[in-house]
Amino acid sequence: MFYRTAQGSPLPRDPLTAIVSPRPIAWITTRGGDGRINLSPYSFFNAVAYTPPQVIVASIGNKADREIGKDTFAQASETGVLCINIAGYEDRDALNASSAPFPAAVDEAAHLGLELAECETIDCPRLAHAPAALECRLTRTLDLEGEANRLMIARIEAIHLRDDCLDGDGRFDVTRFRPLTRLGYSDFGAITEVFRMPRPKLPD
Repeated sequence: MFYRTAQGSPLPRDPLTAIVSPRPIAWITTRGGDGRINLSPYSFFNAVAYTPPQVIVASIGNKADREIGKDTFAQASETGVLCINIAGYEDRDALNASSAPFPAAVDEAAHLGLELAECETIDCPRLAHAPAALECRLTRTLDLEGEANRLMIARIEAIHLRDDCLDGDGRFDVTRFRPLTRLGYSDFGAITEVFRMPRPKLPD
């Protein structure tokens, strides 16, 4: 099968997110200037640099009760900070529930009974139980091609790691919490098995 994207997919559902998968999920907490807290998952997310450590998150679409973008984008743009929490398999129901289109005034974490803790370097809450949390400072936003497609670029200021997710060698062991990943359609995955392949060297 071949098709040009400008003409639309001939399949019953667009396969793009099934093709580009699995994708990590940024479960983002923000606090607006009015003190209201938001929690929402984003799967157009990835790490893009080591020094300084940076991540990108794409926000797609608008919300009727926001002047621009959705709650996360609006609050992060206002305050300049956000916290990216990493979700494990045990979080699957709460993460999915937090993606509902709640009104801007709703605190999803409180609604779902999720405990929050304050970040150390930014004025923002994080999920207290998260296997990892990245305290981030927004450095740039970009309007992408297409209606209401926006990119956030952020620098990681500090990292929280849950102690039980570290092995005896000091490695962050993802199999201890089985990170959730986003696939296509309504599909999710969880990492349960890893393997190592050393980076090859050129022959002498």
